[in-house]
Amino acid sequence: MKEGFRQCMAWLHTWVGLVTGWVLLLVFATGTAGYFQYEITRWMTPELPLRPAMPAVTTAQGLATAQALLARQAGDAERWVIHVDGGRDSMDWRLHWPGLQENLDHGYGSIVIDPVSGTKLKTEAGRPRDTGGGNALYRMHYELHAMPREAAIQIVGFSTMLMLLAIVSGVITHKKIFADFFTFRPGKGQRSWLDAHNVVSIMALPFFLVITYSGLVFFMDHYLPAAMHAEYGWNKQWPNNGYSTPLNPRANPRLDPGFRPNPEWDDAQPGSGQRAALVDLRLPLRAAEAAWGAGQVSRIWVEHPGQAGARVTIFRQFPGPMRSEQAMLFDGVSGQPSAAPIQRSHASGVWQVQNLLTDLHEGVYAGWTLRWLYFLSGLLGCAMIATGLVLWTVKRRRKQQSEFSFRLVDSLNIASVAGLWAALAAYFWANRLLPLDIAGRAAWEQHSMYLVWGLMLAHAALRLRFTDALRVWQEQLWLAAAALCAVPLLNALTTERHLGVTLRVGDWVLASVDLTLLALGLCVAAAAAKVGRKRRGAGASA
Repeated sequence: MKEGFRQCMAWLHTWVGLVTGWVLLLVFATGTAGYFQYEITRWMTPELPLRPAMPAVTTAQGLATAQALLARQAGDAERWVIHVDGGRDSMDWRLHWPGLQENLDHGYGSIVIDPVSGTKLKTEAGRPRDTGGGNALYRMHYELHAMPREAAIQIVGFSTMLMLLAIVSGVITHKKIFADFFTFRPGKGQRSWLDAHNVVSIMALPFFLVITYSGLVFFMDHYLPAAMHAEYGWNKQWPNNGYSTPLNPRANPRLDPGFRPNPEWDDAQPGSGQRAALVDLRLPLRAAEAAWGAGQVSRIWVEHPGQAGARVTIFRQFPGPMRSEQAMLFDGVSGQPSAAPIQRSHASGVWQVQNLLTDLHEGVYAGWTLRWLYFLSGLLGCAMIATGLVLWTVKRRRKQQSEFSFRLVDSLNIASVAGLWAALAAYFWANRLLPLDIAGRAAWEQHSMYLVWGLMLAHAALRLRFTDALRVWQEQLWLAAAALCAVPLLNALTTERHLGVTLRVGDWVLASVDLTLLALGLCVAAAAAKVGRKRRGAGASA
């Protein structure tokens, strides 16, 4: 190597970053939104009732309400599933039973109830609009859009692998990596962009390494199919304590890991057919809470309710990423516990490691503080990629600005960095403006986002033929800032779930979406103003 090892790493870092940067910026932006996918979905379904801050209902109170509702509506069902942990995804209780046709997801129906009144929130409160919600943004960061899912996963995986290579080569290139973290020289052109790139890259470097590597592990069965076939066969079934579970139990993150798409339950027993009153479920609940402590129960299974031989299984899931869980089995008529608790882990050694990394990737067990740190680190990832792309053009503008390849990269950079935020704003605009009865409404929300993004690319390519790049940057940044800042206003004009209401009643989930979009819009506006000052300074010195 004539130029030396570090110089070769710098070359590799530059070109790998450029080739994958445009895809990775979309991946990071939509993946970052995915950390609040349930909150975004709530905002995008304004027909649902407000959920102000209120004291939490006790498990016993909610269980009595759920049992009464299930006895009325599903008394003859073979089984009940009661999710009592609520959580970010619903803030309410979810109920399942065979044959339920409401809110079908992978063949299973569910209803969401208020654990105090038993009100079916997603039916009696009015059917919410068809929307992709936050889940569509989350899925977009690995499925992209309008292409076969497998092809998208391969593209994102290839880009992720190159990003990991870019991160490692970047660390090698910057031998004074810690000194670079404390160095920023504003107003120095290329030097300033390099300093900014170094600072944001180092600020969340552990996050970038973990999120990139875990992203590859997430779909390892897609990237290493031969190894998967050799170990598990093409049917992707793996043995787990005497029963088979799909290879990727995370295929649908909204389903509880214990509620598998399999008609047979573990150790399922046929019903006796003899009528017998089901025990008050609060009795076995008290026994489980006496053994584990209050607040640890996650869900309850009831097999053959109303029959002799009914069984009640109460689960708790241990905190942490390994997803091991414990269950206690009770007689469904007497309420007496079985001789010994059932201990089960959902994955063996290799898959526990995968679960650890995928849960770290998704922030599955993150509380609110850690989840906001995930979100801010994701935004730093967007900034890292954006500054790297801009640095490439700044470094070469004087010598190559007349070349077609440079103009192409310049157009892609402007549309990817500035235009992407306008496109994301368009996704929220479409949710409020599209007719409620339009066919494929959820899909059109996503189409609107990509149509606007395409228009931003066309605008950049055309405007660069007639004016300077700073002017085009300024135009797109101001447009993106206006679109983001106007989302709360549009929300106020089209719904009754605006900041004036949500802040007053204390529904901080809905309010935080408006406030976050407003804050992002103001940040983009600050960037537009900075570009404007730079352009005026360049004009004055010319």
